[in-house]
Amino acid sequence: MLSGTAMRLEKKSPCKVNLILNILGRRADGFHELETVLQPVNVWDEMSFECAGAGLQLTCSHPDLPTDSKNLVHRAATSFLAAAKIADGVKIHLQKKLPLAGGIGGGSANAAVTLTALNELFGQPLPLAKLHGLAAALGSDVPFFLHDKPALATGRGEQVRTLEPFPALTGKAFFLVHPGFGISTPWSYQNLARFPKDQNGMAGRAERLVTALQAEDGTAIADGFYNSLEAPAFDKFPVLPLYQDFLREQGALVALMSGSGSTTFAIAEDLAAAENLAEKFKSQFGDHGWTAVVAI
Repeated sequence: MLSGTAMRLEKKSPCKVNLILNILGRRADGFHELETVLQPVNVWDEMSFECAGAGLQLTCSHPDLPTDSKNLVHRAATSFLAAAKIADGVKIHLQKKLPLAGGIGGGSANAAVTLTALNELFGQPLPLAKLHGLAAALGSDVPFFLHDKPALATGRGEQVRTLEPFPALTGKAFFLVHPGFGISTPWSYQNLARFPKDQNGMAGRAERLVTALQAEDGTAIADGFYNSLEAPAFDKFPVLPLYQDFLREQGALVALMSGSGSTTFAIAEDLAAAENLAEKFKSQFGDHGWTAVVAI
């Protein structure tokens, strides 16, 4: 049995956007085969971890999030403690700042940060390969957040190949907007069946986007950004394509929904341009949702 120390860790739990999410079809196991390019975004929740008390105690600042086994953080901590054969008490607090059901991987990142933080707290009892296995069992996006780099993910999203930062995005900035409502990932995939063309995409688009992003000249990258799950989302929530049209009209290089939504992200030429986009967007649509401007 491994023993923890009276130690406390504070960690930032970031988010991501999908620069492309290309669904290739439904698999025999019920999941969807996909290819996606994931880009880390330096906007985050805050988490604290300490050895204290008995058992696992999870608290959260957001009243709508459960603190039992329905929470991905709780499941991540439980799986880590079991795998590392640790019986010490652990307290975890999640200060939720990212929107829920936003398609930006907030919950997945919370789970990944939990795995790496507890591994650090208890003296690295598990190798990275084991953490990857635990992460993949928790959810498709979780393994990505074990690394702080862009990645190409395949399979159901759990097969992750990390990449170096993209030269074409150097100096660029994101403007992200969450409209104040979330979109359930299961709902998105279930309703994708109504859009056969989007559910059965052509393989290879993600690799082509990576090649374009790795070039110094990113002028032609906009055509490569795509999200299969926009089809059901736009059908139900017509405000989302309105957001994108407006952002493009105001000079965004790219405007796309991330993941299963509902967050829209725009890529701007630089931080000042992204801040200008944010001001124009709020002037047009109001300031009731969650927004963020961040350098890439």
